[in-house]
Amino acid sequence: MFLILDIDGTLTNSKKEISPKTLEALIKMQERGHRIILATGRPTYGVKWIWDALKLNEFGGYVLSFNGARTINTKTMEVVFQQEFPSALIPELYQYASEKQIGIISYEDGDVLVGTDMDKYIGKEMMLNRMRGRMVPNFVEYINFPVNKCLMTCDPDRAVEAVSELSAKYDGQISVYRSEPFFVELMPLGVDKAASLDKLFKMEGIRKEDTVACGDGFNDISMIQFAGVGVAMKNAQPQVKCASDFVTHFTNDEDGLLEVIEKWFN
Repeated sequence: MFLILDIDGTLTNSKKEISPKTLEALIKMQERGHRIILATGRPTYGVKWIWDALKLNEFGGYVLSFNGARTINTKTMEVVFQQEFPSALIPELYQYASEKQIGIISYEDGDVLVGTDMDKYIGKEMMLNRMRGRMVPNFVEYINFPVNKCLMTCDPDRAVEAVSELSAKYDGQISVYRSEPFFVELMPLGVDKAASLDKLFKMEGIRKEDTVACGDGFNDISMIQFAGVGVAMKNAQPQVKCASDFVTHFTNDEDGLLEVIEKWFN
């Protein structure tokens, strides 16, 4: 069996840590022959310490970073597949962010590339992923290499407006949605956690009925509906709970994943 885990609000608690009880249970679960797939909006660099803690390279697991735009086999460190963001749109998106006075960032190795003034939400992204922030004087000219996603940051009300405007303007060109109330994800077209899991399953011979997916956020809905069993954490957004087969009785701060492990992975 495969346990597919969102990270923030699911695997980690409010301190962005994996609790000792949850970590121990996940290690023992893998020792019994089950495997883990991490599916997250985080950049690949921001997941490395987590898959090290879970010993995914030892037991054999997968990481879907950038909401699935890049998928890695943690045992071989092979990039199973990836999709690149259309670089031709970056100048327009940068102009939009500048006019609206909202943040825009992308990623390079261990750096968050900041194209606008630093705001508190960019700071959250840096802290969350344990990455450095690097102000880029000319964001458009600097990004002349393949990237997997861009991210806009702003207050939640403005994020709703940005998703609406950008989705309409770039319909059929990129995917636009919120992962957090203040994060506007700008992704290659068709990239979401379910689509990337579907590709991985077909390439690696994984059966959908052998999977349980757990999440809490808007960008988890697709994989919760796609997996054999879809689980929402007690702390999940209401829309996520509605899309799930099962809702945990405990939150991510109460080791809610233990219930999932005991129910399906003994």
